[in-house]
Amino acid sequence: MAPGYARRPPPPHRAPIAPVPPFTCGRVRWAVMIPPRDDSAAPPPGWPVTEAGALAVQDRLRDRVVLDEPGPEPGAPLVAVGVDVAYDDARDLVVAAAVALDAGTLEVLEEATAAGPVAFPYVPGLLAFREVPAVLAALERLTVTPGLVVCDGYGLAHPRRFGLASHLGVLTGLPTIGVAKTPFVFAYDAPGPRRGDSAPLLDGAEEVGRALRTQEGVKPVFVSVGHRVDLDRACAHVLRLAPRYRLPETTRAADSLCRRALAAG
Repeated sequence: MAPGYARRPPPPHRAPIAPVPPFTCGRVRWAVMIPPRDDSAAPPPGWPVTEAGALAVQDRLRDRVVLDEPGPEPGAPLVAVGVDVAYDDARDLVVAAAVALDAGTLEVLEEATAAGPVAFPYVPGLLAFREVPAVLAALERLTVTPGLVVCDGYGLAHPRRFGLASHLGVLTGLPTIGVAKTPFVFAYDAPGPRRGDSAPLLDGAEEVGRALRTQEGVKPVFVSVGHRVDLDRACAHVLRLAPRYRLPETTRAADSLCRRALAAG
């Protein structure tokens, strides 16, 4: 453990983390690494199983997204956590990884995984309902408190303005951002060629995110706010977390851990 980062005590088994009716998003058994399948990462009771049910949940939770907080200051001491998922279609399994990094040094502080059955069919725009239960379980296995969660996906840059980063932020209360590899259904002009150049990601006249060039001569990533972070700071954090490669180190580390967990199973 790096100096200055206090561990939080293990939570009681199944104690609630965020009361968002009608779900009980419970805490799970405390561990840092687990076998590839763990039924405690299964969807909680009341989790929607139909498209209509999921759309109703998005409509209800979308108003809880906080967009008027600036979020953690770039450059300040911060635990940045990358989350990602991978699938084993043969076993109908989703594996989630959460990797905590010191945002200043990019040192890995802690890793956790969780796995369970795929919670929802594949429907574009509703991928969070396949991934959130396992991601919540992985986050709960961390003993450091995240100051920022970086999702491999979208937040506000979503047709219903409620992508994975926003969904996860509302359920946990944590500051979250989305960093995606593609613009989804939105339009943008190519940003300038230099690192840090950006251009608005647009739905008509509405800016839902930014195309951000993290490395010179490399395709941009697409940054959107999730919850409790503004877009300027979201982009600043992504640049600090991506000093060498296109994707932030948080995403690279979480992706690698997902793949290792699947291979181990």
